[in-house]
Amino acid sequence: MRVDVWSDVVCPWCYVGLANLGTALDRFEHPDDVEVVMHSFQLDPGAPRRDEQPLEERLAQKYGTSVGQIKAQQARIVSLGAERGLDFRFDRAVGGNTFDAHRLLHLARVRGVQLELTHALGKAYFTDGEPIGEPATLRGRAIAVGLDADEVDAVLHGEAFAAEVREDIEAAQRIGISGVPFFVIDGRLGVSGAQPPESLLDLLEQGWATREPAPVQILAGAPGVDGTDACGPDGCEI
Repeated sequence: MRVDVWSDVVCPWCYVGLANLGTALDRFEHPDDVEVVMHSFQLDPGAPRRDEQPLEERLAQKYGTSVGQIKAQQARIVSLGAERGLDFRFDRAVGGNTFDAHRLLHLARVRGVQLELTHALGKAYFTDGEPIGEPATLRGRAIAVGLDADEVDAVLHGEAFAAEVREDIEAAQRIGISGVPFFVIDGRLGVSGAQPPESLLDLLEQGWATREPAPVQILAGAPGVDGTDACGPDGCEI
């Protein structure tokens, strides 16, 4: 059974959602029979390679609110992240365009280390304060998870996997995905937001029990989860 996940490298709810999926898979009866495939989604396709403006200031300007309000919202996800072993350090975050990161994630899928690179890039951005759009950051993290340095350099200095990134984004539009993370179980059960592990486990079990080709069915969130724990087309207000 396959689980497709649309996400962006700079989406904090995606980082939490992927951790939740990992917990759900640990509890699932057939984890070795599940393939997780990450798909590209850009929250800010027009972002520069490197954005030095403090994250709180940038978000406050974008959403017409105060830095204090942004920090209060960030505190919630810091707490949720800590419960999942994720160390969010928004004060260190250096934003940037994620297109090249997504291209490397496609290379990582071909080489069988896509999830490893996804986690590595999340740590680079959210915890270690490395500029996520810079080639040096991407190169270092990609090599660290086992990708060949020459292959990584060829991707970063060329256009490899650009078409695949665009295809992922277009597929999201066709399905009707407007926010990430977005999970599709077995090609037909879709749910948006950083669903808790229990909800994702229920979906895995439902997908396993009813496997058959069918169009994607977007499900409502679990009780107490309304799908708002996601980053939408206008970005992420935390």
